[in-house]
Amino acid sequence: MLSQVLTGTGGVGKTQLAADYARTAWDSGEVDILVWISASSRAAITAGYAQAGVEILAADPRDPEQAARAFLAWLEPKTGQKPCRWLVVLDDVSDPADMRDWWPPTSPQGRVLVTTRRREAALTGAERRLVTVGLFTPQEAAAYFTAVLAAHDRHEPINQINDLASDLGYLPLALAQAAAYIIDDAITCADYRQRLADRFRKLADLLPEPSGLPDNQATTMAATWSLSIERADQLRPAGLARPMLQLTAMLDPNGIPSGFLASAPALNHLTLHRMPGEQPPAPVTAEEAAGALQALHRLNLIDHIPDAPYATVRVHQLIQRATRDALTADQHDQLAVTAADILTAAWPAIERDTALAQALRANAAALVRTAEDALYRPAPHAVLFRIGTSLGESGQTNAACDHYAYLATSIDHRLGPDHPDSLMARQAFARERGKAGDAAGAAAALAELLPDCVRVLGSDHPHTLATRHHLATWLGEAGDAAGAVAAFEELLADQIRVQGADYRGTFITRVELARLQGEAGDAAGAVAAFEELLADQIRALGPDHPETLLTRNDLALWRGRAGGAAAGLATD
Repeated sequence: MLSQVLTGTGGVGKTQLAADYARTAWDSGEVDILVWISASSRAAITAGYAQAGVEILAADPRDPEQAARAFLAWLEPKTGQKPCRWLVVLDDVSDPADMRDWWPPTSPQGRVLVTTRRREAALTGAERRLVTVGLFTPQEAAAYFTAVLAAHDRHEPINQINDLASDLGYLPLALAQAAAYIIDDAITCADYRQRLADRFRKLADLLPEPSGLPDNQATTMAATWSLSIERADQLRPAGLARPMLQLTAMLDPNGIPSGFLASAPALNHLTLHRMPGEQPPAPVTAEEAAGALQALHRLNLIDHIPDAPYATVRVHQLIQRATRDALTADQHDQLAVTAADILTAAWPAIERDTALAQALRANAAALVRTAEDALYRPAPHAVLFRIGTSLGESGQTNAACDHYAYLATSIDHRLGPDHPDSLMARQAFARERGKAGDAAGAAAALAELLPDCVRVLGSDHPHTLATRHHLATWLGEAGDAAGAVAAFEELLADQIRVQGADYRGTFITRVELARLQGEAGDAAGAVAAFEELLADQIRALGPDHPETLLTRNDLALWRGRAGGAAAGLATD
């Protein structure tokens, strides 16, 4: 017996594949009896079997249950009777429990084909094989789209077709309905892509009218996943699938570490949006969050791959779009802030794991593309700065420069050039510009920034003092050693007055002054300055503090330069 269960997310074409298979088997004479049942509920399955019993066996239509049982019994192989070749198609099984006691019997002459969005173990066994139906390949998508357009005497540049297929995530249903929309509205692929890229348009507005759906489709792409979401929300832990899907809709479709979705901000979101019930709702646990992901996975709304640490959760970009479309404006903005909180909480102070850092940047970039405006209200979210810091720390200085330049412009546009975060973004841009090799440009940008910091924040504000420190640093890097020394000496006095002699920034300024003194030819003076600094750091920070150890290293270096290699070893 050939028995297969086709599973996949809504829109991959499971029903179309089943119909093509059934049509081919019937037209070729491979089967004598073909029964097609829309199996969206147990009642529908019973009614389908009952109708077959009435038409084939003349069963009593007044007793559907008995007629259905009679039909299944008739499918059983019987000795001494001429074999009947049959095919039963059960389309769109929505709950594996609906099939309990209703699976067709095993028969050497029978075939069973099931389509479903589910992928539980209950659908397999008893010679049933689960077959996952995936997306089109890029080549298949282009060939399909080209053929559909050509059938209506429409021809588009292949690069536009390829790009549109990518924009639609190679989902067969999306391609079919986009093609119908393009043909009916007499627009080009480029026009459609432009409309699709508009975040303010609803996905439903980019699809054909229900009366104009192609290929005998019953629902638009925007409605395809709604039933799946409802069913996932009913699975244990009840009421958490939808709010979990909403979180994934704001992040990277190509991979979300599951740890992000079990963090404190994520659990708080799930708790607040749990299905109405107990009041106040019990806090959602990390175990329940994992259960919500698994519920979505079971309905093929996401792919949950626990052994892929940095791409544990993947979700189709159009499912994300449809999920966001269902949110109110306030819900959308709050969800964006929650997603930003999740990323900020997950971002380590020191990025030792490059794969994790890359996943964080990819998810942050997806969030910015999806909900950028929300991240500036009421002030720029910390994640916007963390992206730039991560780029800089990973050595991508040019990308960091571009990021901070854009960030500064964005803050200026939304909040005004005197917003403190605008000044911070300008400072970060100048710093990364220097790291990228343009020391003179960095110094010039900081010199231009400093008066604005003094005017807006005040001369003693920490950000103003930090700007002065960066300016002195890049003056030195640009070759103006005398200007750097003068700037650092003036800054040091103000830091001691405002922040104290034991403040970290004060120590860093003393490091820079000692280094510049040595580079100016006074190695002995540098040694004396580092010795004095080391004593203060041991007292204030402790002997094992990283900055204390760095000063010991600098002291050894300048002792070596001042009096030979042997002197450099005496740093205890």
